[in-house]
Amino acid sequence: MLIVQKYGGTSVGDVDRIRSVARRCLEARAAGHDLVVVVSAMAGETNRLLGLTRQVFGASAPSEREQDVVVATGEQVSVGLLALAIQAAGGKAVSLLGHQVKIVTDGTFSRARIKSIDGGRIFAALGRGEIAVVAGFQGTDEHGNVTTLGRGGSDTTAVALAAALGAGACEIYTDVDGVYTTDPAICPAARKLDRVSYEEMLELSSLGAKVLQIRSVEFAMKYRVPLWVRSSFGRDPGTLVCEEDEAMEDVLVSGIAHDRNEAKIAIRRVPDVPGVAAKILTPLAEADVVVDMIVQNVSQDGHTDLTFTVGRSDLEKATAIVKEAVEPLGVRKVDTDDEVAKVSIVGVGMRNHSGVASKMFQTLAAEGINVLMISTSEIKISCVIHEKYVELAVRALHAAFGLDAPAPVLAVAAGRG
Repeated sequence: MLIVQKYGGTSVGDVDRIRSVARRCLEARAAGHDLVVVVSAMAGETNRLLGLTRQVFGASAPSEREQDVVVATGEQVSVGLLALAIQAAGGKAVSLLGHQVKIVTDGTFSRARIKSIDGGRIFAALGRGEIAVVAGFQGTDEHGNVTTLGRGGSDTTAVALAAALGAGACEIYTDVDGVYTTDPAICPAARKLDRVSYEEMLELSSLGAKVLQIRSVEFAMKYRVPLWVRSSFGRDPGTLVCEEDEAMEDVLVSGIAHDRNEAKIAIRRVPDVPGVAAKILTPLAEADVVVDMIVQNVSQDGHTDLTFTVGRSDLEKATAIVKEAVEPLGVRKVDTDDEVAKVSIVGVGMRNHSGVASKMFQTLAAEGINVLMISTSEIKISCVIHEKYVELAVRALHAAFGLDAPAPVLAVAAGRG
């Protein structure tokens, strides 16, 4: 079976860890698998390289094209060292950079999206009995410019390669041993999930869970790539991210996510006429400000309040844009709050069960936590609350939905991983 493995920065953080990864790669090869390994830059290296670009260019933002040229070198070092470590341990390996694999992206520097992958050179290496060690996080656009995929982009590289190569599984090795019901640092009762559906993982990733990069989950879901999350420091089987089945639907809530990177903007007494929301939100979109939750109050006297959330780092920019956009509308008051956070419950079982929202709100109320905003989908409910209550809310909801209890035993599909 062809397997794609990905190792994060902590997994290749020093020479000893790189040698440990090499041994794990050779074990997979000895088990009869063809192996493609995607590697991130060594821990801290990307930040160091970004720091160098700021030192050279000064306080203003450097050219994103040249910045990508610099930061992409972190992965070049990692793949070369890992290929050497495999060779030193008696194996056969070849390192390949994004342009050598022909990972073609769009031209959006620092957050490019993969358009196509040419697997020819990888298959040739596998045909020679080599382990293909591929640089994550990078590619080239149609003009040959080096591009990077943004934070966590090596996850996306790995899953995209698994889809393009028709791999039997993609294994993401990191410093945690799987996907947990919530952050164990906040809730000691959190437990590791044996399996989670693509949709649940997509929601958890988008709502603040840091285990997998959201675009990697989108790729896995679109191309039905079996995705394992495992620790490179142990032998735990990890968590399988896979298609939903009936057993998953029996579990009401699978996980609790939280995100502190939230800020709230409230525009008071906006004229309640068609097109006003578009006049406010369009300039934000044009400035690449992502708007998350949106609430509009019931109209009174032909006016309403429009409240929405943005990333905390975008608050200053978003506020300036909003104030300029609403001035022609006669709006004089725009309130902001950067001491809020989002807490969410996620589970495919919500589709077939009633009373989930009621239980969530009752749980928060019992702890004296006020809900400021609410957003729902088929399989998640999110609330904006005051940031100081985040940890209390996570622990209370984790207990209320029975996630403190041992998980039911679920059969894991054979032949994967």
